Amino acid sequence: MNEEMALKIAGFLIILGFIHSQAALNPKTYDYEVKEANFTRLCKNKTILTVNGEFPGPTIYARRGETLVVNVYNKGNLGITIHWHGVKQPRYPWSDGPEFITQCPIQPGANFSQKIILSDEEGTLWWHAHSDWSRATVHGLIVIWPKIGRPYPFPKPYVEYPIVLAEWWRQDVEAVLLDFMKTGGDPNTSDALTVNGQPGDLYPCSSSETTKFILEHGKTYMLRMVNAAMNLFLFFGIAGHEITVVGTDGAYTKPLKSHYGVISPGQTIDILFKADQPIGQYYFAARPYNSQPAISFDNTTTTAIFEYKGYKNSSSKPAFPHLPKVNDTSASVNFTGSFRSLASRAHPIDVPMKITRNFLYTISINTLPCPGNTCLGPRGLRFAASVNNITFDSQNISILNAYYGRIKGVYGVDFPRFPPLFFNFTSSNISTTLETPLNATEVQVLNYNDTVQLVFQGTNVVAGIDHPMHLHGHSFYVVGWGFGNYNKSRDPLNFNLIDPPLQQTIAVPKNGWTAIRFKADNPGVWLMHCHLERHISWGMETVFITKNGVRARESLLPPPSDLPPCT
Repeated sequence: MNEEMALKIAGFLIILGFIHSQAALNPKTYDYEVKEANFTRLCKNKTILTVNGEFPGPTIYARRGETLVVNVYNKGNLGITIHWHGVKQPRYPWSDGPEFITQCPIQPGANFSQKIILSDEEGTLWWHAHSDWSRATVHGLIVIWPKIGRPYPFPKPYVEYPIVLAEWWRQDVEAVLLDFMKTGGDPNTSDALTVNGQPGDLYPCSSSETTKFILEHGKTYMLRMVNAAMNLFLFFGIAGHEITVVGTDGAYTKPLKSHYGVISPGQTIDILFKADQPIGQYYFAARPYNSQPAISFDNTTTTAIFEYKGYKNSSSKPAFPHLPKVNDTSASVNFTGSFRSLASRAHPIDVPMKITRNFLYTISINTLPCPGNTCLGPRGLRFAASVNNITFDSQNISILNAYYGRIKGVYGVDFPRFPPLFFNFTSSNISTTLETPLNATEVQVLNYNDTVQLVFQGTNVVAGIDHPMHLHGHSFYVVGWGFGNYNKSRDPLNFNLIDPPLQQTIAVPKNGWTAIRFKADNPGVWLMHCHLERHISWGMETVFITKNGVRARESLLPPPSDLPPCT
């Protein structure tokens, strides 16, 4: 290397170091004003809760490892919290956001400056409200690019497009929540699905506002997709175009080619596709996947249009993608089960091999007694949901406040490692005597650097269904899955410990199981829950507390001065 080249490299490194130091001293700041705004959908005007008057909300852009500040101003009528879904927030759960878990709500007229600490996340994540059902309209993307000077592990796309999938109710969503929690039944189904806030031209009064993307022939495009729907898994596809999955939940994957996809509530997926079809218009479409015929759901289809440059208007409809049938469980599990980590030198993985803590968590729909059997659940009872037969009983003070302040009587530390009763969890004929859960606020305490294996076991109590399970504060490796009851002797023999996908939200198949592994190296209080909103409303959640380590940088950081008070 000659002297001139060495000087150029040294100069570049100095500039790069200066940029990074300035970013650390002056983090990028966003202002989020939570307020109501008027929107017209499906021929009807209604007021919804938004951030900055936008639906979906604004996208956050960052680079790997950066720290950001989001100033949240609540100008709405209800308390609100915001969660940065998939951001691990190392040592700083104070900004994680789940209501009464890591903070109390930001009250109307108040504000909270939330610090977002990125670490190894790279790709697409998202943010959303984490109080009541506000996330139906309060949500948006988080785009995390590689560090400056680092490439994508795939050819750089020509353009990146956002795809935010969601649900729309004609009714006020808070009224939907209050109604089904009062009656004990299922919530009213949504009236439409949306792509980037628009239902698409298969719905009334929606044609002119259908989301449209312009393509240039021969170019490769990236779709940064999130399923922000409240209660629906979604099949999706682009007519005539093969898609290639290259990432999920803020981590890259080996390329996975397919003509369709499925995305769980809460999950993000990064997709590449090449504009290689004849000049024309092509539908992007998304519609539900539902494995439980006994429940009602919004069985409609949302569309967007991909239009090639040079297309001339025509009276014919765009081509439509071939999507799996609404109850095609094989199509769902085969797609999700095909994800693999890159496991390369540039993007290594670290799957825990020596497990120090083993857990088996059953996830169930349940029932609770109702006076006079007048509720709208099965046999006049009230719907509930549980993890290891415990329905989480939320308090009016955050568990993090109680843990940090050593306040007694808020939670217990006796959450069971295994189900309290073993039976054939996936039997088609389960006794109704097994339907009633315990109401409690119990947590599981982990030591710093514990290596955890957790098996989610779906059950057929009341009714089996897929569950998208999400863990805050950590990513986990999905090392195995299957149908029926987990067999601790046989099933681990088939675990993928070579290149399992790194995720934060994983679909546990109906009447099946999924095994995950992670290292408890993030001290704090971290929620784990089903991302079907009606299930978390019924209590399908629990909490991990990871204790401090012994070294200086292994302890929970102190709370911010403007943390919302619990009043």
